[in-house]
Amino acid sequence: MGFPKGRRGVAAVVAALLGVGAVAVVVHRVLAPAEVETVARAGYPSAVNPAGGVVGRLPVAPLIVDGRLRVYTAARQVYADQPADGRYRTSPYWSYRRWPARLSGVVAEGTTVVSHWSDGKLVALDARTGRVAWRADGPAPVDHPAARRTGAGTVWDPPGLFLARSADGRAVLVVSGRRGVRGFALADGRQLWSAGVDDRCRADVGTTAAGQFVAVDRCAGQPAVEYRDVSTGTPTARWQPPGGTAELSATLVGCVSHRSRCRGLRAAGPADAPARGWLVGAGPPVAAPGLDGAGSELAGERVVGVTEGVLTARSVRTGEELWRRGDLGPVRILAAQPGRVHLLTDGNDLVTLDPATGAQRSRFPLTVGRDGLGWAPGLAYAADGYVAVERLREPVDPDADDQRYFLMSEPVVLAAT
Repeated sequence: MGFPKGRRGVAAVVAALLGVGAVAVVVHRVLAPAEVETVARAGYPSAVNPAGGVVGRLPVAPLIVDGRLRVYTAARQVYADQPADGRYRTSPYWSYRRWPARLSGVVAEGTTVVSHWSDGKLVALDARTGRVAWRADGPAPVDHPAARRTGAGTVWDPPGLFLARSADGRAVLVVSGRRGVRGFALADGRQLWSAGVDDRCRADVGTTAAGQFVAVDRCAGQPAVEYRDVSTGTPTARWQPPGGTAELSATLVGCVSHRSRCRGLRAAGPADAPARGWLVGAGPPVAAPGLDGAGSELAGERVVGVTEGVLTARSVRTGEELWRRGDLGPVRILAAQPGRVHLLTDGNDLVTLDPATGAQRSRFPLTVGRDGLGWAPGLAYAADGYVAVERLREPVDPDADDQRYFLMSEPVVLAAT
């Protein structure tokens, strides 16, 4: 077969080449790596102080930022709306997208919102404008199960992202991923340190209020709790709780935000052995009998939990009972934040108490409109005086698809306390 001859033949070849070129341009535009930054056009909203009660319902889980915005996530997007007490999700105040990377997790402190992506990139956004504040290369995240439709696991329990404060008060971001942990200055994204670790035999725990990053290390013989300085990455201690076994696990409690800047730790071994509580500071862990067991929250010097069906507060250091509330009926601790502990009753009333005294701050049914109270709580989150809860369809089936698993298309209820 030869090439076509004459003017018609030349025209045909040119048309074919132009067609191929156009297709190539389209494919490049669609598939090429890209980011889209849509900044805020309105002024930064004022802080709000809503009255206690249900605010509204949302289709996705919010992260309350600076008490003024709600930040949400999608597979390849971070976006915000406002005000924080809006009844429904509204048009984005700002938005940031990346392609083809997928979003792994988001954390926020002050007006800085940091996202971690599947290619390891860290992108910090200024919450006041939505503009990119800095970019950095972090470790690629460890594979985790995909977040459900609400995205709660991405913003309320972001894998491998931890906030901390160094000994001199600087804000630090610790990022854990495949074969590595790195520390970054939150203000400008400057990398402070990097440590090569084997994620196959380590488990992240979180950061302490004393500026340490904590992990359970099983890579070298008997498992131990490992501490690193968040400003340098230097290992400072390896600690094995009394009676520690190969099944050692650890959980931080009394945190400023999820698994970040925490004051207490529970160390557990075999499933049939009770967990023991410890206070974590600059020195070795100190036994805290009030934290023994599970299911309680550390608030200041008090541990609030349910003992024999009654809500009590105990001294974290001695276990001595400080107050009790026997008038609430069966309750479960839903979430806690500084100065507040949030309980859910059997009838799905949200009760908020002052952990120092047990005094009630607010109580109301956790429902919207005619949604009703026939649901089970899923993941929960508390910050800046707000509480958000996933509502699940009963009976709860963890293996069900999202349509069956969640109560409705807007399963997240947001309340102010």
